[in-house]
Amino acid sequence: MKPTYKPYRLPSGGWGSARSVGNIVRREGVIGSAGIALSRHNKVDGYQCNSCAWVKPASPLPFEFCENGVKAVAWELTAHRCTPAFFAEHTVTELRGWDDYHLEQPGRLTHPLRYDAATDKYVPVSWGHAIEEIARELHAVEDKLKGTVFYSSGRLSNEASYLYQLFARLYGNNNLPDSSNMCHETTSVAQPVSIGQGVGTVDLGDFGQTECLLFFGQNPGSNSPRMLHPLQEASQRGVPIITYNPLRERGLERFLNPQSPTEMLTGKETRISSQYHQVENGGDLAALAGIGKAVLSAHDESLAKGGPAVLDLAFIAEHTQGFDRYADWLRAQDWDELERRSGLHRADMEATARVYAAAGPTIGIYGMGLTQHRAGVETVQMLVNLLLMRGNIGRRGAGICPVRGHSNVQGQRTMGVTEKPELFPLDRLGEQFGFVAPREPGFNTVEACEAILKGEVKAFVMLGGNFVRAIPDHGQMEPAWRRLRLTVNVLTKLNRSALLPGEVSYILPVIGRLEKDETAAGQQVLSMEDTSGCVHGNRGLRAPASTHLISEIRLLCELAKQVLPANEKVRWDAYMTDYAEIRKEIAATLPEGFHDYETRMWEPGGFQRDLPAKRREWRTESGRAQFVTPEALDEDLDMPAVGHDVLRLMTLRSNDQFNTTVYGYDDRFRGINGIRTVVLMNRSDIDRLGLKVGQAVTLRTVADDGVDRHLSGLIVVAYDIPGGCIGGYYPECNVLMPVWHYAVGSKTPAAKSIPVTIHSDGDAVLEPQMEYATG
Repeated sequence: MKPTYKPYRLPSGGWGSARSVGNIVRREGVIGSAGIALSRHNKVDGYQCNSCAWVKPASPLPFEFCENGVKAVAWELTAHRCTPAFFAEHTVTELRGWDDYHLEQPGRLTHPLRYDAATDKYVPVSWGHAIEEIARELHAVEDKLKGTVFYSSGRLSNEASYLYQLFARLYGNNNLPDSSNMCHETTSVAQPVSIGQGVGTVDLGDFGQTECLLFFGQNPGSNSPRMLHPLQEASQRGVPIITYNPLRERGLERFLNPQSPTEMLTGKETRISSQYHQVENGGDLAALAGIGKAVLSAHDESLAKGGPAVLDLAFIAEHTQGFDRYADWLRAQDWDELERRSGLHRADMEATARVYAAAGPTIGIYGMGLTQHRAGVETVQMLVNLLLMRGNIGRRGAGICPVRGHSNVQGQRTMGVTEKPELFPLDRLGEQFGFVAPREPGFNTVEACEAILKGEVKAFVMLGGNFVRAIPDHGQMEPAWRRLRLTVNVLTKLNRSALLPGEVSYILPVIGRLEKDETAAGQQVLSMEDTSGCVHGNRGLRAPASTHLISEIRLLCELAKQVLPANEKVRWDAYMTDYAEIRKEIAATLPEGFHDYETRMWEPGGFQRDLPAKRREWRTESGRAQFVTPEALDEDLDMPAVGHDVLRLMTLRSNDQFNTTVYGYDDRFRGINGIRTVVLMNRSDIDRLGLKVGQAVTLRTVADDGVDRHLSGLIVVAYDIPGGCIGGYYPECNVLMPVWHYAVGSKTPAAKSIPVTIHSDGDAVLEPQMEYATG
């Protein structure tokens, strides 16, 4: 199909969502089975969505799923199978030439496979052989502190996550990077300093009682569509929803609920954002400073006139520290500078401040538009500051809401999958299992990449995910990855990481979340944690895709029995037979939050783990919520400033993908069809740089480290994006991001602001000429 572009004029949801759902269930051959599965989607005694981590409600809708959830279900339940016959027909070198979408289309992996360098193919092996050789290789790593890395994706269950961190620490290190390192690690660093906990403070009930919503850098239409339901309800109650985002995203503008027959038949849509401010890439820190400055000015002016306080002075006095220094900093900020750095007018920021100052309880919502910047930690803390100014943390209908991506990325961190030993009770874990847990900080994602580039890492175990595709600097990382001694890919479908084998490389396919996990003790259940900190049970409902699949838990236990010394306190055989035994161990390690685990996880809405800041208990160094004053307004001090020829690139997901999983090549809400190799540009930048819509161009990173990072063959699309800013798809554009370009403090890759130059690939223009997108 010829690539096309036509601006999308319809709301999010609606018939477009229904058609997209119909297309994928037909393509995956699961029209009947998907319907049965979706009846248990996000339901009590059902399963938690295997896409995003949005809240699983206590009183679910009859159809408690969204377009993305259906795509994830169809992707896992697919009728297609990727058997050993497929690998007999294709070499690894050939498969590396396939794109991400077509690599996953052969379907579910059915057999364990080992890479054969002589034929350049993956060949089937027995589970016993695979586990025995992997154990032998892990034993052979001399420097166990640095030589082995245990990575996991955010879809791992609580039970598997707990065993995984236990395995790694018994092995001898804290090298437990995960997908959180690439997205919300910034949250995990910023919020504990400000409010004493690394997760949000709001639940679904708060959305029903809020009086104002502030949105920063999060796109629910593509990333967490079920979130549109509480946003729609808030809008219909007259709640102002104020959005700061570089692109005008359809899900933040208008929504037509596809689960409402009345709306579908009448076309009645709901306005989502009441204000929409297109902040520049990297301009959120300045924008938040401007809003805070305007709120403070309104407070000062009101007091000077003998009026009421705008700020919650009682809350500030009783619960916070650092306000005076922060207020002095705000007053000293220059409006011209705030406008220049944010890309907004002073009136925009003041308009937000007026609404916020007049509102009652307010929720601050954000995503990777805040976290993936050099100053991401300070930017998140600035949003917390804004909420603290009016007492909007620790009250009903108010709080901070970081929207997590992967369905259990928050849960696996709770279970101890972290490179930071101070975040998990290692003394208690060591006493429980009779060992001295390592205290040396492990590698996060960026540090693992740096260690691989240095040749320090010898073995890399991936429990899910597509690590090599998700990380920055593909041009540097992929050759280094091939020099690893051992790479283990625990997957359900083929992806690009598996096609970069080390000397010894395995693909180990496992049971999916929607599938029944049967052991000698009967069908087993799992648990996950959603973005609001609520923990839910998960029960599979379909037979596994192949009789040759085993569970992640069994794989870990079988491997542990061969890798680790015998320890009577670690009952691997019991854990892989009855997962309730794992939950007993979790409750012993985390008794404050996980008592009565077995029954509480089946409560409607799950059970919420302890969130101290929700009740205004601040587990910070001072025992109070902390106003954090930023050092400067620059978000990207390690890279050149934007000039005439330098643009700031932000990476994006389409609405037809979930992280590195590409469901298709249509980005419906942006009107882009049949193509992902595009660069979204402001019309004025296209004209200024002498380019044409539809022209093929090369992006080149502006950096002084001597490495040529470039991406060619991108097609220019005129789009409603601030001048000086451009957008391109993740993970394709990751090749342009240096490993060292990350958030200070958290090392989250700074994917939302990469300075690049743009160069014509020639005079050829893609026909038909693409139209210009206007809101």
